[in-house]
Amino acid sequence: MANPTSAPPAAAAPQAFLQIQNVVKDFNGFKAVNNVSLDIAKGEIFALLGSSGCGKSTLLRMLAGFETPSSGRIVLNGQDLAELPPYQRPMNMMFQSYALFPHLSVWENIAFGLKREGLPRDKIAERVEAKLKLVQLTKYAQRKPHQLSGGQQQRVALARSLAKQPQLLLLDEPLGALDKKLREETQIELVNIIESVGVTCVMVTHDQEEAMTMASRIAIMSEGRFLQVGAPGDIYETPATRFVADFIGNVNLMDGRVTEDEADHVIIDCVDCQHYVGHGITGNEGMPVTVALRPEKIHLARRQPADGFNSVSGTVKEMSYFGSFTVYHLELKSGARLKVSVANTQRHRDDDFTWGDEVWAHWSRSAQVVLTS
Repeated sequence: MANPTSAPPAAAAPQAFLQIQNVVKDFNGFKAVNNVSLDIAKGEIFALLGSSGCGKSTLLRMLAGFETPSSGRIVLNGQDLAELPPYQRPMNMMFQSYALFPHLSVWENIAFGLKREGLPRDKIAERVEAKLKLVQLTKYAQRKPHQLSGGQQQRVALARSLAKQPQLLLLDEPLGALDKKLREETQIELVNIIESVGVTCVMVTHDQEEAMTMASRIAIMSEGRFLQVGAPGDIYETPATRFVADFIGNVNLMDGRVTEDEADHVIIDCVDCQHYVGHGITGNEGMPVTVALRPEKIHLARRQPADGFNSVSGTVKEMSYFGSFTVYHLELKSGARLKVSVANTQRHRDDDFTWGDEVWAHWSRSAQVVLTS
């Protein structure tokens, strides 16, 4: 007889919609993708982020079927994709160039893939009209691609990719052809469209802001491997390695050694200052570490703070004005540079810092991240 006080068995975790299992892509001894594994949930927008040559595009091409893994498995919704050619895979890929047919209208571009599938005319018309409405281009249906703006062309390409109702949408540098302002405006719009459809999406980009804005999770890639996978905020605030900290956003990196290692704090001696970090780390006294400190977490003052920790004096050598904030480049006694980002909350300030000023930079005990690799 079962024990009536025993807890019911825990429910099994739902299987990932897309599973990348120990995938390797070897080009004559060069591992472009080196034993990566990843689970992606249904409806998730996932970004592969990294510099050119890191392996992100090769991995995307393996998902699409344009490249074959040297080893490992790719499973979509329980189906192994190994034996399926690209045209039989339940996914669509949108390229940076959009690849629209210049001689066809917007309506015909969206309908093209549906016609090749042999769908009835009424079904094609119904689906094309729905996608035109989704991307708010109904009144442009009869225009040719060259009569549209870059942002409108991008939406046509997205509508065409979604028209076949893919299980997985692959985006290769989706906003790379747009200028900065239009790219920023289109990011949210693109996410809203993808989320309204509910399609699972994997995107490749080298643009940090694009990945941070659009993706629910990000994988940082370098030399064919994943260095860190997580939500944008987690990767920015708690980078796992020096490379990740330096790759995502602006950061000050200071090398030093642990001089005090307690459960609730550590003290780290660097060349220009002493860091008091308000939590313990997995380490020991004397261990070399790197302290990562974001510019926006640093404050500037005319006078030295009372606490001797977490402060350093420097001379303002450069100033970069960005409208909503100003970045000050301080030269420290060692010759090292410290970047400090200050929000411009007032139009005019009496205590503005300027070139040549001697100032004190200081930060809280929770501002730093201690990196051991």
